[in-house]
Amino acid sequence: MTALPLPELSAEARRAAVMASKFPRVRYMGSKYKLVERLAAVFSQLGGSTAIDAFSGSGVVSYALKSLGYSVTSNDFLNFPGFIARAAVVNQGDALSDEEVESICGTPADDRDFIQDKFDGLYFTADDRKFLDGAWSHIELLEGHKRDLAIASLVLAAARKQPRGVFTFTDLRYDDGRRDLRLSLKEHFRETVKAYNGVVFDSGHECFTATGDVFDLPTKGYDIAYLDPPYAPPRDDNCYIKRYHFLEGLSVYWRGQTILENTKTKKLAKRYTPFSYKHSVEDALFRTFKQFHESTIVLSYSSNAVPDLATIERLLREVKEKVDVHTLEHKYSFGTHATAARRNALEYIIIGR
Repeated sequence: MTALPLPELSAEARRAAVMASKFPRVRYMGSKYKLVERLAAVFSQLGGSTAIDAFSGSGVVSYALKSLGYSVTSNDFLNFPGFIARAAVVNQGDALSDEEVESICGTPADDRDFIQDKFDGLYFTADDRKFLDGAWSHIELLEGHKRDLAIASLVLAAARKQPRGVFTFTDLRYDDGRRDLRLSLKEHFRETVKAYNGVVFDSGHECFTATGDVFDLPTKGYDIAYLDPPYAPPRDDNCYIKRYHFLEGLSVYWRGQTILENTKTKKLAKRYTPFSYKHSVEDALFRTFKQFHESTIVLSYSSNAVPDLATIERLLREVKEKVDVHTLEHKYSFGTHATAARRNALEYIIIGR
């Protein structure tokens, strides 16, 4: 493998990167916020008009693709990334008004107390949990992208309030006094609404979302297929449900979710994905490459992941004649405990055409 230099930033890519730099940041395992400028350079060089972000996560790459003028389809197997994508990628012009925000932050519209009861003593103060129930009593009355914006803003508020943005612990072991931990959830919500309102724009190209298994997506119709699958790490795990179960539940008010009542964190039942396991990830990657073989494939991958780069190249070459690999230094984390601390790694941008 010969590492190739990344293309220079065109004016178009630079503009898209500046726009994406303002996208509300969720602390999310594997997020591409720090790499979006380089990805924009790649996308702008490839051209085309349609793209799929098949594992959208934080939504920032979908947003960068929209900023480059693509008609984007954004997919994730979790629910809350879908609300983020609908709020900021599919949405071409709706915003939450100050009056609507104050209504959500005001007197509850009903007497619901699910969060106050189910998560009593966990994660947030009593006032914060009461706010979440009250906010949802008003969100129920919203429709369309205003509802998407409210849910995305509520999710981001909860993620920012929780130390390190993950829900694998319930105490204050990481409380270092930072501003995010001092603000109430209501204060966070007002700020996150402004953040999402601030990135909504009309690209002139219709965008779409899907929520589900990547293998259920249409196989055709995309000039670019951007793939950032869950990495199977050599140690620890890559379970997004374990880390972000509260955000996932909050985004749908726990409707249709199975809470594991015997767990201290009240986490949700894990959803199977073949990308999480060493014995199945290689086959899952190859199936994904075959699925999008008619598109130009752009794959983000880490040197910390399993399988290794040589295997990824071999699999991709079975469906693509030309495979280029660009290499960047990057800091990655697969977990939050001492043995999974941030490690220097190489980030690969692999292009198959």
